[in-house]
This record gives sequence, C-alpha cells and structure tokens, in this order.
Amino acid sequence: MIHHLTSESSKLGESPPLPPRTFFGRDELIEKTVDLAEEFVPIALLGAGGIGKTSIALAVLHHDRIKQRFGDDRRFIRCDQFPTSRAHLLRRLSTVTGAGIDNPEDLTPLRTFLSSRKMLIVLDNAESILDPRGTDAREIYDVVEELSRFDNICICITSRISTTPPGFEHLDVPTLSIEAALKTFYRIYNSNDRSNVVDGILEQLDFHPLSITLLATVAQENKWDTSRLSREWEKRRTSVLQTQHSNSLAAAIELSLASPMFQELGPSARELLGVIAFFPQGVNEDNVDWLFPAISNRNNLLNGFCILSLTHRSSGFVMMLAPLRDYLRPEDPTSSPLLCATKEHYFTRMSVTLDPEYPNFRESQWIISEDVNVEHLLDVFTSINANLDGVWDACANFLDHLCWHKERLTILGPKIEGLPDDHCSKPKCLLRLSDLSSVVGDCVEEKRLLTHTLKLRRERGEDDQVAWTLMFLSDVNRQLDLPKEGIEQAKEALGICEQLGGTREQAACFIILANILQKDGQLDAAEEAASRSIGLVSEKGNQTLVCGSHRILGEIYESKGETEKAIHHFEIALGIASSLSWHNGLFSVHYSLAMLFLDQGRFDDAHAHIKQAKTHTDHSPHKLVYAMELQAVVWYKQRRFEEARSEALCAIDVLEKLGAANDIERCKRLLRDIQEELSSGLSCESP
Repeated sequence: MIHHLTSESSKLGESPPLPPRTFFGRDELIEKTVDLAEEFVPIALLGAGGIGKTSIALAVLHHDRIKQRFGDDRRFIRCDQFPTSRAHLLRRLSTVTGAGIDNPEDLTPLRTFLSSRKMLIVLDNAESILDPRGTDAREIYDVVEELSRFDNICICITSRISTTPPGFEHLDVPTLSIEAALKTFYRIYNSNDRSNVVDGILEQLDFHPLSITLLATVAQENKWDTSRLSREWEKRRTSVLQTQHSNSLAAAIELSLASPMFQELGPSARELLGVIAFFPQGVNEDNVDWLFPAISNRNNLLNGFCILSLTHRSSGFVMMLAPLRDYLRPEDPTSSPLLCATKEHYFTRMSVTLDPEYPNFRESQWIISEDVNVEHLLDVFTSINANLDGVWDACANFLDHLCWHKERLTILGPKIEGLPDDHCSKPKCLLRLSDLSSVVGDCVEEKRLLTHTLKLRRERGEDDQVAWTLMFLSDVNRQLDLPKEGIEQAKEALGICEQLGGTREQAACFIILANILQKDGQLDAAEEAASRSIGLVSEKGNQTLVCGSHRILGEIYESKGETEKAIHHFEIALGIASSLSWHNGLFSVHYSLAMLFLDQGRFDDAHAHIKQAKTHTDHSPHKLVYAMELQAVVWYKQRRFEEARSEALCAIDVLEKLGAANDIERCKRLLRDIQEELSSGLSCESP
C-alpha cells in the first residue's frame, strides 16, 4: 500500500506514522506479529513490493497491546529515505529513538539509552540497507544484528529481501483473500454498483494489495463506471495502475530491479525474469536444465529472484504474482531471444514418438505439470503468426501428449478449426483434437471432427491417413451404437491397408473390426478378426496391439460364455500392459475383468479389479468416473445401497465439473434406481 508517511519530532524521539485507513484481511498476521513483539522476538515481514508489509507494521505499532507494552517507545524508520551507510543508519536511529547522540560512529554511545526502556523499532523497507551487495552492507548488517540481541528491544523489519540476521522470525505476507480484496477496492471506489467485472479483474491481479488500491484510486479519480473500468483494463492492463500522484505499480517493480543485488545477478537476469513472467505457471525447477541450457548460472538466478521477492516457489515451480507477470513479460514475445529458444526446447521435447513401447514414453509425462505453460506458448505464437515454422506440428504433438497423459480439452480447438482447409497441418491437428474429444467422452464431437479430417485426407489422396481416420470413425460409431456404419468403415480401412501392405496397420484394423463386430453380436466373425490381428504382429513387437487383441478376445469369449478362455486372454493382456507400465492398457483390462466378475456375481473379485483400475486412471477423470460408476453398480448388485449411492454421487460430481451431459444422465439414472431401493427400505446388508 502507498502511504504518505509523516512524523512529528520532539526531544523524546519521533512518533510513528498513523495506521492505514484502508486495511482488511490481515488480522491473523497482525495478531501473530503482536504476539512475537510482546516476547521481543525479532520479526521480518517479507514479501513482494506492494504486498502490504508497511501497512501491517503500522497496524502493529498502533495495536492496543503494543501501546500498553511499549508506551511511547514505538519507533518507525524508513530505511529508503536516507543514504545507505552505517553512519546514516546510526544517526537516524539516534534521532528517531530520542537518544540525542550526534553522529554516533557505532552503537557504543547509544547502548545506555537503548538499554534503558522497552522499545519496538520498525525498520521499514529494510532491503535498501540489508541488500548484501549494497554500500556498507556488512557493517549495517552487524548493527541490525546487534540491535536484535537487546533483550528489551524488539526489531521488526519489512523487506523484499529474505536475507536477515539470524534469529529473526520470518513471516511471509500473502496476497489478500477475495473478501478482503473486495472490501479494499470498494472502500476507495465509492459505488453501490457491485459488479462481477470487478471480481474478475481483482482475480487477474492475484488480489495484490497495491494493485487493487491503485486500480480503485484510478477508477475513482476518473469517475469510471464498472463498464468503463473493464474496457480500460482490457486495453491497458497493468499500465492503468498509475494515480494522479504518480504512485504506480511500475515504480514499485522498478525499485526491486534497481537494487544492487538484482544488478549483481548479471545481464541474463532481466530476460530470464521476462520468460518466467511469460508463462502462467512460471518455470518448473525440474526442467530448467533443458529449458535454459545457455544460462550457466540459472539456478543462482532463480534463487536470487526468490530472495528479492520478485518470484516465489510453489509446488516445484518458480512463479510470479500476476501484476508482476503482466508488467515484466515481453510485449513482443518474438523479440526475446531467450523466450524463442525456450519455445524451441519445448517443441523439441514434444516431438518424441508417444508409444508405451518406446523408452521416451515415461519421460514425456513431464507434460502433466507443464500443460498450461505449453498451451499458453502455443496460443500466443499461433496468434502472432499462423504460418510460423513448426508451431502447428508442435500443436499436434501437444494434443497427443494430452491424450496420453492428461485428458482434457484445450483452448486451441477454435484456432485449429479456423485454419484454412488447405493448411498443411490442419488434418493432423484435427485428428488429435478428435482424440481429445474421445478421451473426455464426447463421441458426437469426435465424429464431427473425424468426418472433417476424413474429407481433407481424401482430397489430398493420403491413403494411409484415410485408413487410420476410417478406423477411428469406425470405433466412434461403435460407441454411438451405429455398428453398420462402423463395420463398413473398418472394412474399407482394412482394404486400403492390405493394398498398402502395412502389417501393423492391418492388425490395428482387425482390432477395430473385432470390437465393432462383438458389439453387433457377430461373435464368430469378431473372434476371427481378433485372431488375425495377433497373427499379423509378433509377440516381441507392437505389444500395444497384441495387448489390445487379447483384451478384445477376452471380451468375445466372455460374450460367448467361455469364462476360462476369457480370463486367459485377459491375463495375457494384463501381463503385456504391466511389462510396458501402460496405464491405459492396465485400466482397460482391469475394467473388463471387473465387468466379467460382476456378471458372474463374484463381487469380491470385481471390487479388487475396480480398485486396480482406479490406480491406473493416470490423470483421466473420465476413466475414474467409469471405475466409480462400475463400483456403484457392484454395490447396488450386492444391495449395499448406501455405498452405491455414495459412489454414484462422487461420479456425478466429477462429471458435472467436466460438463459431460450424456454421462451425467446415465449416472443419474443409476442414482435414481439406488434411491428407489433406499426409499423402499430394501437396503443395507449383503445377502
């Protein structure tokens, strides 16, 4: 918060400035600071510029318990208002406390006075004197350390730098809660118009106190209504945060960048800070070696940023508050050589073949934690230039990574569909987009995208890709209960693959055909197709196809009532998937086994395989829902309706968050059946 700090001088020293008027959401932190001060524990209030450290310190100085404990000996020293040297600090300390010693060279002439009374001394903006690269840094550090050892004095510092003498209790000052942020905004912005627009902007500001205060002040000074405020924010972002009195977010940030410690970090620091600011998640510390190979001191730089409170660490990432991100990120991403190099490292990392049989497959799971960063990178660079080399291939690879490792939809969908039909990468990206629709359970959308893809592939005469697209269309028609259409597509795909001579492709076609024939009740034809698939690929190669062939054979034999044969093939598939650590395959086989045992009334075995299936959902909420739904059915069959109801409700909760309307309706039908049984009193115990 920005305060105009004034003080009155007397021979008894200086009284502290008045407490802030606009101040919400800090009660717990103030109470903790007061508790420590009463026990004379040295305190360091740490955090980014504008986070509210000074406001908290002033609130503590004027707290009733602090007044009772320290009386008039509550002192406040602004460390950025005098030249950085030990002599100036000692002179200011003598004046503020009322010691009356002119130009002391050290603490010796002040000790008698300082030892004579209980004091609380706040050293505000202490980073200006404690910066280890600043003038007289060692001597000033020693003075502050000695002051903190007085048993009758409590030293409280506010600082952007986490470097403090030993013994200080570090209290990190967080951003505001949404309630406190709204109170702060509307305390300044006098309006009865409470708008969701304001809520959204404050959230984009990460509830950063200084940014909120500046935004409210600017809006109030200019008499903006919330509609105008929204337009100004969208157009100018954090550049709008500057009041008529020249208080600005930019000034607060530049103060940190001007510090000796930041300057000492070297020429790479500012650009690396801009790259961290560019990414919504910041930078994953596990990946900095391959993201920034050209920066030799990269770890030291990241540590320095955190010490300076320009960044913070969270869940393995070095992150930045949103207002700082908005100010520090490069206006033109292509103008940052480091960001462009980082982009290429991401793109290269995503170009690996994704197949559980390849050693790179497990390594590619890095996307699970970095998906938001990569999506933002692609969103920005495809907006800058849709024809940029490699960007759309990288986009297709990213969607492939999501399909395998983190099943969710993407903001890139409209951009992909908006590409001209003659764009070289459009069919590939559409196909990957359809894969995502498949894994999140939207078969109708998947079919629409595949139909468009098939049209483009046919127009280009890409027979091999036409075959694969037909296979995917056949499978989605199976899920949509359109077996006739799906069988025709699978057979057309098989014909193309036989002409092209690819055994792997033919094996995949036979698996697709076996699946849809089994769904249509043509069990002998399905068995023949699955067996031919196994005959085309060796047991030592194409293991995912072999696994899929045995799994579908298991389902075929189950449909035929040949349980032992079914279990035999499921166990073969399970062994292959286990050897590959292939979560998708393991989930599918355990799920199929659970279904088999459910149909046989072997509920304990069904529960065991559902439990195993849940461990292999691999960041897929839809797989988890399928397992939960099946679990509810097993409980229902056992007439354990309370457990069934609980599992069904959990599944519905996940589906509502995903917006999967068709799946929700199916689960709700199950829940209604369970509720009816509960209402009729036929509940509880297993027969």
